[in-house]
Amino acid sequence: MSGPSTFQQLIDDDAKVEANDWMPDHYRAHLVRQIAQHAHSEIIGMQPEAQWITRAPSLRRKAILLAKVQDEAGHGLYLYGAVETLGTTRDDVLDRLHRGAQKYSSIFNYPTLTWADVGAIGWLVDGAAITNQIPLCRCSYGPYARAMVRICKEESFHQRQGFELLQTLCNGTVQQRDMAQDALNRWWWPTLMMFGPPDGASIHGAEAFQWKIKRFSNDELRQRFVDHTVPQAELLGLVIPDPDLRWNSDTDHFDFGEPDWDELTRVINGDGPCNDERLAVRVQADADGQWVREAASVHDDRRSARSEPAA
Repeated sequence: MSGPSTFQQLIDDDAKVEANDWMPDHYRAHLVRQIAQHAHSEIIGMQPEAQWITRAPSLRRKAILLAKVQDEAGHGLYLYGAVETLGTTRDDVLDRLHRGAQKYSSIFNYPTLTWADVGAIGWLVDGAAITNQIPLCRCSYGPYARAMVRICKEESFHQRQGFELLQTLCNGTVQQRDMAQDALNRWWWPTLMMFGPPDGASIHGAEAFQWKIKRFSNDELRQRFVDHTVPQAELLGLVIPDPDLRWNSDTDHFDFGEPDWDELTRVINGDGPCNDERLAVRVQADADGQWVREAASVHDDRRSARSEPAA
């Protein structure tokens, strides 16, 4: 496939663009930015929960949390692999992350203060991720869409384990129920902000729709998440911290309050509770692993040299 007209026809036919196909430079750049941000979010997102691995209240909970954090690492690897199909190296996008030239999801700049936060992240944050990512399984770029199929299946498990963890707390002591409610109070609004700014405020939205990278707007996805999550909160016996939340029988949707968009802007721009900490841990981990990468490179070079035919 080659040429702009053929490319757009492929998009209009709901076919998949593959790595070797012709694509506009803006399409390629948009995908690199979006997929890299997604990959960075998976890797940075390991940190808030990993802090609780050694403090999990039981061996069962520790095993579940270890598996979840391991899954997030795998998601990052799938996505970095998808970025590399676009001609950008993993080292390049990681360097951009470390220099602050690329972003990751704002939600991971909030602290996990109690064990209930692990449940809130699974239930709310991964629930929002599923809402946002299921449409990406139909993304026009084939390698990204295929990576999302497995990621969404694993995120579904994460959402269920988070809900089950909070359900256990809500059926426990008064202190445990209060801890679950406190976690919901702190994570609800940052989770709604995960979907991005309100419609019309995004500078990348129009092209994403034209190229079928994105299928639904930020506000549509946010509404879908609220509609799915409010009944789950009722099952838990928890109260959504939004005085404006109510069912609208005219629209068959929940009405809800406006997130603090100024806070979202501050966190994205580096002024969140944990921005510096999250990035510093990531940069240090990269530096600590440099010797492993160098050793692996030397091993590959020697193996290649042994396999080369003698002159």
